[in-house]
Amino acid sequence: MGTIDTIIKNGCVIDPKNGLRKIAHVGITDGRICYVGDKIPVQATDIYDATGCIVTPGLIDCHVHCYEHATPLGINPDESCLSRGVTTVVDAGSAGASTFPGLRKFIAERSKTRVLCFLHVVLHGLASGGCALGAGGGELDSLNQLDIVACEKCLEKNRDMIVGFKLRLADSLSDGGRNEKEAYRRSLSMSESCKVPLMVHHTFSTVPVQRENDSGVLACPGDMKKGDIYTHMYNAHMSCIVDPTTRSIHKDVIDAKRRGVLFDIGHGHGSFSWAVAEICGKQKFWPDIISTDLHNMSEAGPAYDLPSVMSKLFHVGMPLDDVIKAATSTPADAIGWGDRIGSLTIGFEADVTVLKLEECDIFLEDSQSQLRKIKKRFIPKAVWRSGIQHSCDAPSPFPNPKSIRANLGDYDNAVVRDDVRPVF
Repeated sequence: MGTIDTIIKNGCVIDPKNGLRKIAHVGITDGRICYVGDKIPVQATDIYDATGCIVTPGLIDCHVHCYEHATPLGINPDESCLSRGVTTVVDAGSAGASTFPGLRKFIAERSKTRVLCFLHVVLHGLASGGCALGAGGGELDSLNQLDIVACEKCLEKNRDMIVGFKLRLADSLSDGGRNEKEAYRRSLSMSESCKVPLMVHHTFSTVPVQRENDSGVLACPGDMKKGDIYTHMYNAHMSCIVDPTTRSIHKDVIDAKRRGVLFDIGHGHGSFSWAVAEICGKQKFWPDIISTDLHNMSEAGPAYDLPSVMSKLFHVGMPLDDVIKAATSTPADAIGWGDRIGSLTIGFEADVTVLKLEECDIFLEDSQSQLRKIKKRFIPKAVWRSGIQHSCDAPSPFPNPKSIRANLGDYDNAVVRDDVRPVF
């Protein structure tokens, strides 16, 4: 092999899709992966020494909100994601069919980060009420905005960017819960007919987690199909996947995972509980997908960024290779992009992340400000998007005392939690 553009040398390459875990070198040329192996090619224009680091496919955050300036939650994907080692983000429903063109024109086309999306089933997406503190009501207060024809047309015109549909189930977003079941029914039907996954946010919902006997009532995730994505899986609120009385995982949840429903962290501002994660960890009920639900109320804590959420799962006991897989190849396959990103396969786009698993000794919060002392954390050291290197940084302050204090009040809303109320 002659001269190539870049060699990332001496890193511990973890590529779950290709079953690779060893010290190796990764070569990049013309924006593509051209080499993964033990010997360094003859020459490279640039050489990055990844000694002591982990080299992975570019991280994929399958649940963010990056419709910046147009929605209350929007963050900048380059500043908050690419700089933290994330080469691809999937916006989770910020835009609906009537607002999608702006997400494409003003965000996706102008970002260095690859921006894909789950299209919200409601026309206006998360443009206003119910998607930020202080706003009453929500997008499902009226079903006249759930226009199946408009959604399907938008999807067909934009399959290069839209990877599925997004639905939020919560009583406060749906006229006191009166519209939840019908919205869920329509969304399930639409995603099945369009052959794309449905991502469902399920918290504080009137749609039950566990179906009682054979009642025929719609349940979530009980009626989700293989390939659909159940997000906020470790939330501690009503609609928790853990029975608060027995502190065991609901049977319908386990059954859903067995039949191929994908479970996603979707950490966010209010949807990650140490207590729930620890209960699930003891049963090896790990996420298929690790994502942040990053938005402007979670990026300064408690989610921070994708490496921080990965650190939390690693702390709870999720094996290292599984953590990497849940942030690379599994989300790539889940969104139908596994044939071009999510692995270091020769010829794939050269999206590469270098992480350092550093020793630390800090208390890190969950969404209810419950604390755990973590001993190791992932730090992004370098990132290439389509062969172009971008600078990395880390959240600061970390942890953030303001975030911890701000979330203390959510402890009272948790149905699964530590016995002692956190004090900070």
